[in-house]
Amino acid sequence: QVQLVESGGGLVQAGGSLRLSCAASGRPFSCYVMGWFRQAPGKEREFVATIDWRGRNTNYVDSVKGRFSISRDNAKNTVALQMNSLKPEDTAVYYCAAAVVMSDSVRDFLSWGQGTQVTVSA
Repeated sequence: QVQLVESGGGLVQAGGSLRLSCAASGRPFSCYVMGWFRQAPGKEREFVATIDWRGRNTNYVDSVKGRFSISRDNAKNTVALQMNSLKPEDTAVYYCAAAVVMSDSVRDFLSWGQGTQVTVSA
C-alpha cells in the first residue's frame, strides 16, 4: 500500500484560501486514484474531490464546485487541494486517500493519511 501524509491545514477567515498537500510514498503513486475527504465533528466522513491516475478527470462534491481544485504531480508523488472562498461549513479534518478505482465512496479508498485540521472562522 501507499503511505500518505497531509500538510497545509490551519485557521483562516471566511473568504480566505488554503492549499492542502499530500505526499505519498511506497507503491508507485501513478497507480492510484487520489481523493480528498473531510470529517466534521459529529458527522460522517464525506467525499470532497477525486482525481484520476493521470490527472485528466476530476470530480467534486457539489458544495465545493467552483471553489476547490484538486491536482496531482506524479513526478513528485503529491496531490494538492486548493481551497478558495472558504466558508465556516468547510471546517473539518481533511484526509488524503488512495484508491484503485475512480470513486467517491469511502469504502473504495484503501490507504488514508492521518488528516489535517482546517478551521474557517466567520
